[in-house]
Amino acid sequence: MFAHTPYDGSSKPFTIGLRPLDPTRWIEPDDGLKHFLAEKRRLFAQQRGDVFTARADTQASQSEIRDALADYLTRTFPDLYIREDAGIVITPLRQRVAFDDDLPPLMQAALLVQDDLALMRRFDDGWRLAAAAICFPSTWLLREKFDRNLADIHAPVPGFPGGMEQRVTRIFDNLRAEAPVERFNWSIYDSETLHHPHPSPQAPATADAAFIRVERQSLRKMPQSGDILFTIRILVDPIAALRHHPDGANLATALRRQLLALTPEQLTYKNMVESRDRIAHSLAALIAAD
Repeated sequence: MFAHTPYDGSSKPFTIGLRPLDPTRWIEPDDGLKHFLAEKRRLFAQQRGDVFTARADTQASQSEIRDALADYLTRTFPDLYIREDAGIVITPLRQRVAFDDDLPPLMQAALLVQDDLALMRRFDDGWRLAAAAICFPSTWLLREKFDRNLADIHAPVPGFPGGMEQRVTRIFDNLRAEAPVERFNWSIYDSETLHHPHPSPQAPATADAAFIRVERQSLRKMPQSGDILFTIRILVDPIAALRHHPDGANLATALRRQLLALTPEQLTYKNMVESRDRIAHSLAALIAAD
């Protein structure tokens, strides 16, 4: 719990916030692996059209991504992942992900890790979302973003159109295969549900009823195709658990400070117009009780 806390002041909301990523930390499996993968299997079986899509010309790049992940996982976590014939066995779960079945390679890759996976490809009009396995969206629909460029994908994000869009495009263009990067997002949700494509109908009334939803994102350029793999790992922590965290008061103080600094446009984007002040007030009570 609280593996990543970007609201502690280490990251500023609505900024690019990229930092170098140690390649040995590319993927971070934890004790939630079984739950995440079970939910992915359910979604791929029941709602495949909502959570997976790909351009027909991305097959080779999908395979490159799958093979890169398989190589990384078996080398970095040999107690969790072992190669077996044409596939990978996740040993604690006794699950085998076959690489010779009919599933698209990017879907096979997604069944190895807790992260969602998005393949970005350069076209004349910029970097486009060319293939994706997105089981755990944070209030967005894959069908609305697929095959769109960065400008279209991020058009609703306050501050992105214009200068930030140009800077992000340059970052994508100049990214090197040996130098992955990471960044973080966070928001407040009313549940710990992983698959969250739509806004919640009711905002959490207090911090005790709210969850911090963190996105750990990474960008890694594939050396053969030149495409970029964008990973999104969801981490959900109940705000109430800060009461029992050794640094809970400081984290609550920092979270409250960032909440109060959000602009009206940013609050609207995060679906927090109605709940921000209530949550900030209850965070103040949590801090005072420490």
